[in-house]
Amino acid sequence: MAVAKIVPGFDVVGDLQSALIAALVIGFLNALLGSLLKLLTFPFAILTCFAFLVGINAAMMMLASTFANGVTVDGWHSAFLGATVLAVLGLIFRFVMQD
Repeated sequence: MAVAKIVPGFDVVGDLQSALIAALVIGFLNALLGSLLKLLTFPFAILTCFAFLVGINAAMMMLASTFANGVTVDGWHSAFLGATVLAVLGLIFRFVMQD
């Protein structure tokens, strides 16, 4: 829901339950397809200083928006921005939760 508040074109329609279902779908797709794509495209990731991985996460978000009813992503720009914001939020969360 934080990404939906920050990124225009990335919307969560409904309540917290819709957001949780979307998070589960995105996580599931990232675990299955995302991991395989990241492994296969690792040389491109090195060449692009790992910006290619954000593109893969954006593709997973676009795919997840077709499966999760409560989430809409308006286009690649919104998906790329959403993946970037999600990555930054993940870094901040990992930094804060560090022991």
